[in-house]
Amino acid sequence: MEKSASTRGQLERTLSQRIQALYRDTLGHQPSQVTCQILDAKIVIILEDAVTQPEQVLVNSGLQELAEQVRSDLNAAIQPQLQELIEEVVGIAVIDLLSDAKLDTGRTATIAILDGEPKVRDSSATSKRQK
Repeated sequence: MEKSASTRGQLERTLSQRIQALYRDTLGHQPSQVTCQILDAKIVIILEDAVTQPEQVLVNSGLQELAEQVRSDLNAAIQPQLQELIEEVVGIAVIDLLSDAKLDTGRTATIAILDGEPKVRDSSATSKRQK
């Protein structure tokens, strides 16, 4: 029996939950919110309160450049796991990951460029059947 495709919203929710768990398990810091939005063959990921305590200590000590380097290195280190997670959830290869962080706002943004559009079920079909 073939598994039916998830809706776009279900994929976005699953990605958000799994990415939040990845950051918690890998960095020991859980972002307060992870938002994922699938836009054709791209996924936009926004992490709120993504700055770890050591990074915040560096910023508060006037070591902004070092904190930015640490964030850049952390993003690079977690990128292979993030790519694998995205590919597993959406079933499409990731061909590029672009990421940046703003230490003053605590946000990290990542854009995943996919090798094609994820197959999603129309959510309106589900709601029509439930009526």
